[in-house]
Amino acid sequence: MYVKRNIGWGVILRYAWKNLIFFSLYASLIFYVYHFLGWNFIDIPFQPISVIGIAVAFYIGFKNSQSYDRFWEGRKIWGGIVNYSRTWGIQVLSFVRTEDKTYEKKMQAQLIYRHIGWINALRVQLRQPRPWSLKEDRSVERMFDKHGERNPSCNEAFKYVNKREFIDLKKRVNPATYLVKNQAMDIVALKEKDVIDGFQEDQMQSVLEELYNLQGKSERIKNTPFPRQYGYFSRVFTWIFILILPFGLLDVFEDDTLISIDSMQAWYVFLMIPFSVLISWIFITMEKIGDYSEDPFEGRINDVPMTALCRTIEIDLRDMLDEENLPDPVKPKDHVLY
Repeated sequence: MYVKRNIGWGVILRYAWKNLIFFSLYASLIFYVYHFLGWNFIDIPFQPISVIGIAVAFYIGFKNSQSYDRFWEGRKIWGGIVNYSRTWGIQVLSFVRTEDKTYEKKMQAQLIYRHIGWINALRVQLRQPRPWSLKEDRSVERMFDKHGERNPSCNEAFKYVNKREFIDLKKRVNPATYLVKNQAMDIVALKEKDVIDGFQEDQMQSVLEELYNLQGKSERIKNTPFPRQYGYFSRVFTWIFILILPFGLLDVFEDDTLISIDSMQAWYVFLMIPFSVLISWIFITMEKIGDYSEDPFEGRINDVPMTALCRTIEIDLRDMLDEENLPDPVKPKDHVLY
């Protein structure tokens, strides 16, 4: 998630430089064949192009609205994970009590650390790419590689459980689901040993049920691509508009009284090409904003900062255990919080 108030031009150009070069060369070529080769027939009235532009703008607006809904739902889901994680920590510390303090501390730490393992396992699973995942520009991919947070090691996710459980987890199809199941089995064992009563068991199982619900909601977003009829045709319509735009701008800036005066010819060149590049860049940027928001768990610059949220939960829960030497919060890297 980009956290700087204003997006730096370095980031903007990292995403836009190829398109800007193409738009400039394309508009310059059209002006060249029109003005210097005398192909006056290629200019077209701007009115139908403006109608297409309005339609494309409405279509992109709908796509961006739905894409933002997916991002915001993902952020609310992880907000729920933060809240229920704290609830889980409180329940473990207040319910799991026995005269055997050594056993009590062991079970409290085991239940809390396994939960930290669960959130990290879920984070890693959600960041695995899908066939429909957006492919970034090479310069953007290099930025992700430099930050090292897009595809973190799975071993890090499971360093909070014992060795035997970790070996078992590596064989599981969905490790996050299995971790919650292990939590439930420990709760049942605590009830059988009369460490907790039936009401406390119900309360703790209810929290585990809610954690499953939040995991399922995250997986629903992750495993359901944005409807391709909207994503694909939004791109097609945008490029159709961009490709015919310079031909309409020839008509807009065509004025015999200007081009007949040598001193005004430079203004004709200056206006047609930059305006074509500017309008094209605005439309392609609006279209790409929707692409970058539709899958909020990929670990990109605008996605849900799951790594930072996992660290926040870990700090809170380990603080509940009265531990010292707590880890530091995750800091933004180049104004990006992962």
